[in-house]
Amino acid sequence: MNRHKWFTSGITLLIAAMILAGCGAPSTGGSKDTATSTSTGSKVLTIANATDIESFDPHNNNNTASEAVLVNVFDYLLKNDSQQKKVPGLATSWEKVNDTTWRFHLREGVTFHNGDPFTAEDVKYTIERVAKDNTLKQNSYFKNIKQVKVVDEHTADIVTDGPDPLLLNRLSKMGAGILPSKYIEKNGIEAFLKNPIGTGPYKFSQWIKDDRVVLVKNDKYYEGQPKWDQVVFRSIPEASTRVSELLAGSIDIASGIPSTDIERIQGEEGKKIVKAPIQRVLQLILRQSQGSVTADSKVREAIDLAIDKKGIVNSIAGGAGIVTRTSVTPGNFGADPSLYEKTLYDPAKAKELLKQAGYTGEGPTLTLSVSSIYKEYAEVVAAMLDKEGFKIKLDVLEPSAFSERYSSKSFKEMFMIGIGNSLFDASNNYNRYLLEEAKGETDYNNPKVEKLLQHALTNLDTASREKEYQQVQQILAEDRPAVYLFQMEGIYGTGNGVNFQPRSDEMFYAEDITPAK
Repeated sequence: MNRHKWFTSGITLLIAAMILAGCGAPSTGGSKDTATSTSTGSKVLTIANATDIESFDPHNNNNTASEAVLVNVFDYLLKNDSQQKKVPGLATSWEKVNDTTWRFHLREGVTFHNGDPFTAEDVKYTIERVAKDNTLKQNSYFKNIKQVKVVDEHTADIVTDGPDPLLLNRLSKMGAGILPSKYIEKNGIEAFLKNPIGTGPYKFSQWIKDDRVVLVKNDKYYEGQPKWDQVVFRSIPEASTRVSELLAGSIDIASGIPSTDIERIQGEEGKKIVKAPIQRVLQLILRQSQGSVTADSKVREAIDLAIDKKGIVNSIAGGAGIVTRTSVTPGNFGADPSLYEKTLYDPAKAKELLKQAGYTGEGPTLTLSVSSIYKEYAEVVAAMLDKEGFKIKLDVLEPSAFSERYSSKSFKEMFMIGIGNSLFDASNNYNRYLLEEAKGETDYNNPKVEKLLQHALTNLDTASREKEYQQVQQILAEDRPAVYLFQMEGIYGTGNGVNFQPRSDEMFYAEDITPAK
């Protein structure tokens, strides 16, 4: 493909495929246009996603695709409803005792999938494990938790190391999935990972890595009989294959529908397209380490101005996106509306900035790393940058390899990634620019931003905390440790056997997906 002619190419859109979300939907494993298996009469929900889960350890996963599956197996103390309001989960109520202590009253009569009763000891084991083990991928979200005190069998106090305005947000996201303490203490964590046990509506049945996860209903679920006998999450990286299987009736919900296939699916009897804005923002993360080409602010600004974000949304994404100069979009605490639905595009100025940076002849050479699920977008961005004088080396990685490189912070000048917001709070997006967190990834260092972010971590004054994050966004918009492209929109294809309404957090609660009548 001639990348300079991106606007005429028939690039396949993976926009929701990039979402990295494990979508929940009914599947028949072969029965056409129905969420019921014709061979057994059981209700089977099949969901096709672009990527597989990382593991069945809710404390050691770091992507939405994993959480979207695991929320059906592991319960949180509290959870978010479809409007992101906190509602009871394994805790029926909670109250703040003081600035560093919250008390949780636990649901009685709940059992784990193996029959063990759920108690405050399980809360203590779970929360202290993720808070104290810094090798776990979710540790950074929970490390400020000092301890969990067991008040009685169904009451627990969670004590933080200083005030934490986000404790309830943390306890309703990945990393807070409650584990069976007795089972793990008796059998070990490795045995647990091979036969995971939670309290959720669905029980583990099978995991064939990079192929499928199979869950079966938990007959003893505390909220009653689950809707589905079986829920299957299939991993199908190729968007074209997901579409084909949807049209063939072998899956009930397909994530990541390309814009070029929307009319085709809508024109098929019994099939439809459903859409929803999601929290994820596609962006370029830029290294500012000493000696890096992108350490020069003029080079970073030139990158920003050379990319036609609206052009990408309108032609490549089929209009399914909203340009933005911030990754904290509306609906998240701390959002700055003045930066939303805004974009900068000035290719002439981009060229001038490169000259000012000393590139009067050949432009700077940069490596752009990207997961294969974002490959098409990266090709378009590379073409735009090439056109304005950059020399871009594309480094396309399989999702698992990208995840490893991401965890080790070993990308070169820049990488492309879609970042969501499981906390629905600006801290989720911007704590990566704290000095310690940025070390080795961007090496971003701005003392004013550091001061604002550090104070916001413990600031219980909602109004002033919001202003702190808005100040941070204005500074980052000029410093550009990241160049934001657009907020993504989830595009899903469904069969007529299910009723499915996408959520902005990209979770796929099977109990919220109902068989069509």
